[in-house]
Amino acid sequence: MEYLDFKPARCKDCFKCLRECPVKAIKFENRQAHIVGERCILCGTCTSVCPQNAKKVNSELAKTEALLAGGGQTIASVAPSFASSFGVQSFSIMRRAIINLGFAYAEETAVGAEAVSAAYVRLLETHEYKNFITSACPAINRMIQVYYPGALKYLAPVDSPMIAHGKLLKQRFSNAKVVFIGPCIAKKRESAESGIIDAVLTFEELSRLFASRNIALEQIADNESGGGAGEAANRARCYPISRGIIKSFINPPDDYEYVAVDGVKRCFETLEDIETYSGLFIEMNCCEYACINGPCILKTPPPARAGSGAIKANKEIRDYVSKMAGNAARNATPPVRRPPAHRVDLSMKHPSIPLPFAAPGERDVRFILAKSGKLTPEDELNCGACGYSTCREKALFVFNGLADIEMCIPYMRARAESMSYEIIQNSPNGIIVLDSDYKIVELNNAARRILGVTAASAKGLNAYDCFNCGEYVIAFNEGKNVHKKKVFIDETGKYAEISIILLRDHKIMFGVYKDISDKVEFDKKLDEVKNETLNTTDGVIKKQMRVAQEIASLLGETTAETKVALLKLKKTLQRERETEDA
Repeated sequence: MEYLDFKPARCKDCFKCLRECPVKAIKFENRQAHIVGERCILCGTCTSVCPQNAKKVNSELAKTEALLAGGGQTIASVAPSFASSFGVQSFSIMRRAIINLGFAYAEETAVGAEAVSAAYVRLLETHEYKNFITSACPAINRMIQVYYPGALKYLAPVDSPMIAHGKLLKQRFSNAKVVFIGPCIAKKRESAESGIIDAVLTFEELSRLFASRNIALEQIADNESGGGAGEAANRARCYPISRGIIKSFINPPDDYEYVAVDGVKRCFETLEDIETYSGLFIEMNCCEYACINGPCILKTPPPARAGSGAIKANKEIRDYVSKMAGNAARNATPPVRRPPAHRVDLSMKHPSIPLPFAAPGERDVRFILAKSGKLTPEDELNCGACGYSTCREKALFVFNGLADIEMCIPYMRARAESMSYEIIQNSPNGIIVLDSDYKIVELNNAARRILGVTAASAKGLNAYDCFNCGEYVIAFNEGKNVHKKKVFIDETGKYAEISIILLRDHKIMFGVYKDISDKVEFDKKLDEVKNETLNTTDGVIKKQMRVAQEIASLLGETTAETKVALLKLKKTLQRERETEDA
């Protein structure tokens, strides 16, 4: 199942998610970031740092609504960090709001956390653990199972508070369905793998559900009385804050040093050196400041809550725990009676989870590095821009199909600049780029020849000091591109076809000059030939006309003489015949 991913078409190739991902569980396909499920510990760090807010958490709202509509008992297990995320200081308010959604009942997950703390103490009292790591955070559990299997012997073989509470609720309410509600994404996978929890909602999802049903916590708080009367004191309500598990203990064994480590990077550092420690009880939380800073807390506080941030949230949890403890002390009403937690099996095995990750040989690494222009160790910048700490680490992920060569930003920039330079410099057309102040940003040799720019280094010079840039001024002032088929360049006596394109978003203009001087010269010569041909043709025509006229005149005289001679001959012949007849 896909528990977490990124919304499509929102990625901007900043690689910030990959840089911040502690286990590099992100790959890019078609310029889109995707979560690699088998590598991901679901810490949610990538979603918190994404500048595009592109996180897409698998929603179980539809599944929850189906459970509510199913007719059976659906019970909510609510993480105690609700007090900081929703800004309410009484669980009775949350319970009433959740029941209004259609749940049969709601209870704090702290009930399960209390049982987990008791199980921890029993294990500590055996003195069998050189070091002891808490198992309350499913992201930490997955981290150890996948990346630090050697530390599994220190990981408490105990259910998380969510699973423990689910078992306790199902013992009390037969055939009930349990929905966990909290700020954690990792709980979704833990729920699916456990078979105990039927659905998981994040606080963000619960907030949307409240909004869709027009349920306002402020209105319920105004009508609420009692302020948590009847609720038992429970030190495990401290679980959402750093050292919260330690605070939940009553008289723990004193032969351990109790420390809290929160934040993925600090947890990594601790696990790297775990074998060098002895006698440590380590409360380990994936999120900095623990669960009050989970990936699905409500980032925008409700109107009734003033201020935000982890320090503020920490104080709100401590105030809530203190208030509930005080209410329980003053309350004469017996608290809710529950079966003894030790009668429920809270044991949990955490097996090693190997990853399909191949280790390439040095030859393969060098081949991959060479593809991004890293031919020597000096070429390996290890800048981290791609998200990986070193170039060689990136090569490992490229080898395993989890990264692309093109993710190397310095290489891609150098290649783009090189290609751009080569294209511009080798173009047969003149190319020149000006900024909005008419300063030369780039020009090629062809532009120098056409425009007559003689400065050795023209970049940064004012264009009007180098050539006539009137066409650029017109284009910029009129805000439109310019195309002229024939322009005479005074400085060089050349003719050019000019196209000027505005790129307002980048505040630059670039011009393309096609040298048409040879064409213009050819056209001139062609015109001369045409004119000469016309003149010759006109002379021939006139001469032909004269000859025709002269021939016609000569033909006319000859015809007249012939006519006279023939008439004379006719008359002579007639006289001779008359004479013979006589």
